[in-house]
Amino acid sequence: QVHVVESGGGLVQAGGSLRLSCTASGSFASINAMGWYRQAPGKQRDLVAIISSDGRTPDRRTNYADSVKGRFTISMDNAENTVFLQMNSLKPEDTAVYYCRTVAVILGYEYDYWGQGTQVTVSS
Repeated sequence: QVHVVESGGGLVQAGGSLRLSCTASGSFASINAMGWYRQAPGKQRDLVAIISSDGRTPDRRTNYADSVKGRFTISMDNAENTVFLQMNSLKPEDTAVYYCRTVAVILGYEYDYWGQGTQVTVSS
């Protein structure tokens, strides 16, 4: 069983900043990726940012949605299995429920786990 818990959402004015955190806990051998996705009302869930490795080396790479490049930064504390999303220069269009995705390795296989989501609201 793997638990994924997000925190850090809230209400902020346009131009402001928020920092989201997500921690994975439970029984797994390693984590190959942790990332953030968001879903606005009536829209599909889209990738915001993800940090991942190939599972063979400790090197990790990051990918961002074009809409957040230069404003959002994803980082990870490997020892704590925690991923952070620093969101700066927030815009009203960033308003959405933000979900954390964890790709955990259990007995040699990758499994996806999702958190419950945290609301981010940016007022104009």
